[in-house]
Amino acid sequence: MVELRIANQLKLNQLNPTQSTHPMNIIHVIILAIIEGLTEFLPVSSTGHLVITSSLMGISKLEFVKLFEIVIQLGAILAVVVLYFKRFFRSINFYIKLIIGVIPAVIFGLLFKKKIDVLLESPLVVAIAFVAGGIILLFVDDWFNKPTVDDEEQISYSTALKIGFFQCLAMVPGVSRSAASIVGGMSQKLSRKAAAEFSFFLAVPTMFGATIKDLWDFHKHSTIGADEMHQDIKYLLIGSAIAFIVALLAIKSFITFLEKKGFKLFGYYRIVAGIVIIILYFTTNALHTT
Repeated sequence: MVELRIANQLKLNQLNPTQSTHPMNIIHVIILAIIEGLTEFLPVSSTGHLVITSSLMGISKLEFVKLFEIVIQLGAILAVVVLYFKRFFRSINFYIKLIIGVIPAVIFGLLFKKKIDVLLESPLVVAIAFVAGGIILLFVDDWFNKPTVDDEEQISYSTALKIGFFQCLAMVPGVSRSAASIVGGMSQKLSRKAAAEFSFFLAVPTMFGATIKDLWDFHKHSTIGADEMHQDIKYLLIGSAIAFIVALLAIKSFITFLEKKGFKLFGYYRIVAGIVIIILYFTTNALHTT
C-alpha cells in the first residue's frame, strides 16, 4: 500500500508540476540561503551553486524550488540597497543608467524564459560554464589593466547598455551575473571597484523584475492549497532574510579582496569546481535529480 501511494503521488506531481509537494525542508532552506548570500556577489555564479547544491541534497526541480532559488537572490541583492543607500539618492541619472542597463535582460528574459528554465535543471551546463568562466577570469586582470572610470557618475548611458548586454550572458546558469557584468564593465575601462559596484546596482532592478515575474507565474499556474501556500511563503521569507544577512557581510569583503587580489583565485576555484562536478555527473547519480 505504501508503494502504491508513493506511485500515485508521483503521477500527481507529473500532472501538476506547480504544486508544493516538493521535498524541501527548513534545513534545505537555511543551507541554500547561506550559499546564496555568500556567492551572489562573487564571480562564481550563485545560481550555479544553488543548482548543484539542491541536486546534491536530492531536491526535485519542481516549480517552487526554481522560484525559491530566484526569490532568495532578491533577498541577497537588497543588501546592496542598505549598504549603498546614499548612492540611490545621488541623481536621476543613476536610475536612468540602471533602466538602460536592465533593458537587455528584460528582452532576453521574455524571449528565452522557457529555455532558461530548462537550463536551470542541468548540473552539466553549470559545470561547463564554471570551467569556461574560470579560464576567462584567469586572464581578465591582464586584459583590462588600464581603467579610466573610477566612479558610477562617470559611466555613460551607452556604457550602461553594453554592460547590460554582458549581464545577459548570466542567463546561462554557471556563468555568474556578477562575473559577466563586472567583466563587461572592465572591458569598458571601469576600474575593478567601479565595475563591481555598478554590477551590484544593476542587480537590484534585474532581480526585482525576475522575482516579480516568477512570483506571478507561479501564482497564476499554482493549484496548491492554503496550508501548502503558507509553508511556501514561510520558506521564501526565511530564505530571503538569511540570504540578506549573509550578503551584508559578504559584499564589503569581496570589494576589498577584489581591489587587492583581482580575479585569478576565483578563476582557479571555478575550474576546479567545474571539473569536480563533471566527474560526479558522469560517475555517480548524485547530480541526476529530476
